[in-house]
Amino acid sequence: MLKITDLKVSYGMIEAIKGISFEVNDGEIVTLIGANGAGKTTTMHAISGLLKPRAGSIELDGQELTKLAPHKIVSMGLAQVPEGRRVFAQQTVEENLTLGAYTRKDKPGIAADMEEVFALFPRLKERRRQMAGTLSGGEQQMLAMGRALMAKPSILLMDEPSMGLSPLLVSEIFHIIEEINSKGTTILLVEQNAKRALAIADRAYVLETGLITLAGTGEELANDERVKKAYLGG
Repeated sequence: MLKITDLKVSYGMIEAIKGISFEVNDGEIVTLIGANGAGKTTTMHAISGLLKPRAGSIELDGQELTKLAPHKIVSMGLAQVPEGRRVFAQQTVEENLTLGAYTRKDKPGIAADMEEVFALFPRLKERRRQMAGTLSGGEQQMLAMGRALMAKPSILLMDEPSMGLSPLLVSEIFHIIEEINSKGTTILLVEQNAKRALAIADRAYVLETGLITLAGTGEELANDERVKKAYLGG
């Protein structure tokens, strides 16, 4: 489904991503773990078209993405839940969700998908006419996820969905990620909470200073002594 080959991304003279290759297969949850500054968000932004790579290839279902504008990539079935939620604070919950479907023209489908989002996130339905900026952190995260789902993606990129949330809400968000995946959406997850991410991942990659240093199943990496020591407090 998603194939990254020898990807290099630079900020001026600084090489943030130094030639990484990995893939995400249809139906999987794949997670990228690593410390702050490892290049996880940079990788996500390159995939979704927000950053142009210096070299390498990004393919979605065999089609090259590196020359495409972000809105074209969304219309091909790839959506991103950004780090920090980035909801439109002065718009209502419902307006934020409608904006998530901006590449679509199928009004009946959009209405049906909004009801699906409300079924997944009942709190959003209760607050559908509330300004997004007045929601709690957890509710804003749910809205950011719901907004991305309104694009009807085949693959969803999620950047730090549990950041800043209480342990109870973290559990709820990870449960919802699994539910979204079970309904057929492939997920690429970037997450500081390595323990929770590896617990739900089919496969995982460790990113360190712009390079992939380890790869394996979620279970293999959760049991790897190097991963335990560096990321799991073991």
